[in-house]
Amino acid sequence: MTRKQKEVSSRPEGLNRALAEAVNARYPAAVKLRRALHMHPELAFAEHWTGETIAVELKRCGCRVQTGVGRTGVVGVLESGDGGPVAAVRSDMDALPVAEQTGLPFASKIAGVMHACGHDSHMSTVASTAAVMSKLRPYWSGTIKFIFQPSEEVCPGGAVGMIADGVLKRPDVGAIFGLHVDPWIPVGRIGLRDGAMMAQADDFDLTVFGKSGHGARPHLGHDAVYIAAQIVSALQSVVSRSTDPLQPAVVSIGKITGGTARNIMAGEVAMEGTVRSLDETEARRLRKHVERVSSGVARALGGRVKLDYLVGYPVLVNHRSINDLYRAAIRDAFGGRSIVELKEPLMGGEDFAYYLQKVPGAMMRLGVRNPEIGAVHAWHHPQFTIDEKAMAVGTHVICGALLRYLNSTT
Repeated sequence: MTRKQKEVSSRPEGLNRALAEAVNARYPAAVKLRRALHMHPELAFAEHWTGETIAVELKRCGCRVQTGVGRTGVVGVLESGDGGPVAAVRSDMDALPVAEQTGLPFASKIAGVMHACGHDSHMSTVASTAAVMSKLRPYWSGTIKFIFQPSEEVCPGGAVGMIADGVLKRPDVGAIFGLHVDPWIPVGRIGLRDGAMMAQADDFDLTVFGKSGHGARPHLGHDAVYIAAQIVSALQSVVSRSTDPLQPAVVSIGKITGGTARNIMAGEVAMEGTVRSLDETEARRLRKHVERVSSGVARALGGRVKLDYLVGYPVLVNHRSINDLYRAAIRDAFGGRSIVELKEPLMGGEDFAYYLQKVPGAMMRLGVRNPEIGAVHAWHHPQFTIDEKAMAVGTHVICGALLRYLNSTT
């Protein structure tokens, strides 16, 4: 330990009090920032105003700021000035193509674009973490990188580009902390899960080719609509009959487009689907089954297929050592009952997984649910909103985890 770390370990009560006071003092600014970001949402890789706003916040906290990382990403570096370990905290920045229907006074001013997944609150929470940790510099040693990442919502995502631009290097990050709001967890509580927490999310575009003809003479053609229908049905066997029932997997077709008139057999049908799994080996096996089943059914019915398979974000695997830092921070600040041990993973995808392939880290799920204010809607819903008090909870917990990491690493 450095001399500062030894001093801090001998006076934890003063540190706890200073942390609570700093979080409470920051909260009004956190709300103001979140609402400004909410009113000005920007889509993937178009986060220009967002990035500029975050850069100003980070400079105000005393961070060295780099912009244009991974195209539109922003990184703030906060140093204690006396060496020590390196930690990172990540927030996503992009919004969704959703028309807001909340009726809030700070609703989106951009038609058809909305922060419907909570990234505005992620940014505000992480910016608040930077502000609080800046005030608490006498209590820790090391370096913290605050990573504001573009394009989480649109594969291949922004994490890959930021990593390629060296966001985890110079100095090398030893641990990374992440968060995501959760509308199913009550405000004041936080969900944690060791190991696999979110799925590998692969997508595919499948084009079915048949032979067009008159609807009254189906025997003279090969109906692409009929072939597509049989493929949709057969693809369900990929999970029900070709996958270990103890291995979670999903194959879904979400969109089908084809045909020109009611009495013309379609010669071509386009389909879009998704495949979810919690194991990289299983993901590769599922891809082979989708290829085999779709091409086999089409050939049997006189058609053929063209499959474009889009490998998505990998499985998000949390490291227990980092989750344990979260657990300790939550117990210390809010008591053990505020911890929600998540029994099941989610089948959604998250490109925070790429960082976890490089360094130990974990993503916590920040409870934002409050029926009294209508904070009950799922992610991506046009009426999605949060209880803003969750941002103070999240800031407190992330800061507590950071302090434990920075002051316990030798």
